[in-house]
Amino acid sequence: MKDQLTFYAVGDIGLYSDDYYHYFEDVKPVLSKGDLVFGQLESVLSENLSLSSCTRMGCSSEPRCLEAIKDAGFDVLSFASNHALDYGRAAFIDTLNNIRNAGLYLTGAGENEEAARKYPIIDVDGTKIAILGFGSVLPQGFWAEEARPGVNPARGITAYVPVEHDQPGTPCRVYTFPHPDDLKRMQKDIKEAKQKADLVFCSFHWGIHFKEAVITDYERYYAHFAIDAGADMVLGHHQHILKPVEVYNGKAIFYGLGNFCMEDVLNFKKDQELKGQDMKSSKSHKEMMEISDAFKTTTRSFPMDCYLTMIVKAVIKDKKVARVSYLPAYLPVSAKTYICKTDDPRFNEVIEYEKKITKEMELDPDIFKVVDDEVVIVE
Repeated sequence: MKDQLTFYAVGDIGLYSDDYYHYFEDVKPVLSKGDLVFGQLESVLSENLSLSSCTRMGCSSEPRCLEAIKDAGFDVLSFASNHALDYGRAAFIDTLNNIRNAGLYLTGAGENEEAARKYPIIDVDGTKIAILGFGSVLPQGFWAEEARPGVNPARGITAYVPVEHDQPGTPCRVYTFPHPDDLKRMQKDIKEAKQKADLVFCSFHWGIHFKEAVITDYERYYAHFAIDAGADMVLGHHQHILKPVEVYNGKAIFYGLGNFCMEDVLNFKKDQELKGQDMKSSKSHKEMMEISDAFKTTTRSFPMDCYLTMIVKAVIKDKKVARVSYLPAYLPVSAKTYICKTDDPRFNEVIEYEKKITKEMELDPDIFKVVDDEVVIVE
């Protein structure tokens, strides 16, 4: 039995290439040494593609990319993606089966509600680790029901409250809350998982995409309730941009891990052909770009800060999380993510960005401590 175990986690993975192995060439030497490695799968992996009526921008890749993902060191994928049913139920089921057949653990999605709520408990050299996956940003009908395939939901409810209720058309305050039924199910599943496993890690596909710093109320509620129920760490993604980090009751909450290996929008050529229009010039994409002024100055498909990223690292000793840190990383034009070292200007750029956005959300920016090539958060 090892004295300590290493768990790695990353954000969104969306690949489109003739050579899927090239994406991971620079990170494989690190990830392959991990005892358990987690990632969020963004795209549908099927050859059976037929656009859903709810699809705004399709996101797909070839099933064979799973060979490269597995080869890079990944063990567990969440498919609690807002793109999960972009191409209908058949392609969704294909993706679930392709993940399983590739020898990877699946979380966050299933053939019905019962299957979607199932989570792997992985025995890693004597330490049992449960990884639960949830999705918040779901088009209509994308969440699993009793007899409907879909994502394990952690939906948010939005309330718009007029600042001046007697003045029609004036601004509103926006409040968001966890969906009561989803929250109840989440708490129940975490508590049960904690009885079966030594550690429980929760993954959430949530938040406001592309918007610097901002985290919503419902994200904080879900994260805190998850830890109160027994979760040992919370891993957020979807926003395609790094988000603040919080330490709550001694447990790390990563509100957004950003893009990990993610092609630029214009490189998803099959999806554009199936929709019959260029994604970037489409009405829906232009409306989405209004979310952030950074779209006006970018030289790539996403705002430039969407290419700053990280790898979460948790050191596990005596069946407990002994240390949580992150490795600053960067996603270049080649989409070959690389880990930044201290002599790389990107190293400090990621750290300063995290401090800035964490402070903006009135969280503690002093939790970040640089030790060698890592940024330690909990120790």
